[in-house]
This record gives sequence, C-alpha cells and structure tokens, in this order.
Amino acid sequence: MRKLLASLALTMGAVGVAHADLQGDPAAGREKAQTCAACHGQEGISISPAFPNLAGQQASYLAKQIMDIRDGNRLVPQMAGQVDNFSDQDAWDVAAFFAQQDANLGQADPDAELVARGQELYRAGDMAKGIPACAACHSPTGVGIGSAAYPALSGQHPDYVVATLQAFADSERANDPNAIMRDIATKMSDRDMEAVANYVLGLH
Repeated sequence: MRKLLASLALTMGAVGVAHADLQGDPAAGREKAQTCAACHGQEGISISPAFPNLAGQQASYLAKQIMDIRDGNRLVPQMAGQVDNFSDQDAWDVAAFFAQQDANLGQADPDAELVARGQELYRAGDMAKGIPACAACHSPTGVGIGSAAYPALSGQHPDYVVATLQAFADSERANDPNAIMRDIATKMSDRDMEAVANYVLGLH
C-alpha cells in the first residue's frame, strides 16, 4: 500500500507539470464542442448512461483524454474520427468549456448495504485488498484534482463508472499514468465497482 501511495504522489506531480503549458478558451470551446452534444449533451450532461457526463470535469483531465483518443493512446470506438483533426489547443478549449458547466447532481440508490460499501471504499479504501481510498485522488467531494489531471467523479453515470473500472481491470484501457487505475481495478470485485459507482453518483 505504501508503494502504491508513493506512486500516486509521483504521478500527481508529473501529470500536473505535463499539462501546465496550455490554457483553454471556454468561448472557443463552446463552438468546437457542438458535435459533442449528440452523446454528451449540449451542456455536458449525457442522457445516456453509456456516455460520460463532461460538465464540471477537470479541464486538465478532459484535455488529456481528448488528446489520448486522438493519438490512439485510448481506444473509444464511439469516438472514432471525432477528434482526429483536433489540435492540442482545440482539446484544451473544449475541455475548458465543459469544465465551466454545472456538474450533474445525481441521487444514489439508497440500498443501505450498497451505500455503506461504496462509502467505505471511497473514503477509506480496503486495506485488506490493497485498495486505496478513492478520495485520495478524486477528492472528498468527488471534484478531482486539476493539477494532477485526476478526474471528477461526482454525479457520473454508474454504468459508465463500472464500465470504465472493468476496462481498467481488463487492461482494455491503459492510459492511466503508472497503471494506477489498472492496479486498483484488478483488486475490486464486481460488487465493489457497483458500490463505488453508486456512491459517486450521489456525491457532491
């Protein structure tokens, strides 16, 4: 666990430096984001649980994802061709636009056992399994950490969160610095993933 936490700290610094050189223009981003609306909603809140909410997302994280998809470092079939012609500045502009939108406020399934397990994992982790607290990187309120390009999770669709964790666990998604999320997700059961996903939906 100590080794993993040290890796988290190193990654936060490295990613933060890598994304400190560009600033996005939200006004320019609004126009460039028009094609995103079909899947992610006009203001970044998706009506489909299969597509992530982008409203209120950390700009540094979102810009990285756009560039990773463009460069083939993250494979998202639904995004094929969508950002192929984006420059780095385009990515940052779109990210800045969505970052300024009001995040989704969700309501978790009130199942007491599910909520309790989700809260435990998010707030404290599971030392026996070697799972660190989600809050360490995603913040106690789920807003993420912009300087480290760690994403906001608050109000995110549970289906999308579970699918993302499963993709990390199976190494189908591998654009996480130092394989941090892949290492964590492989230690989570399906129930753990469901519990965390439910918890963050109502976290704000």
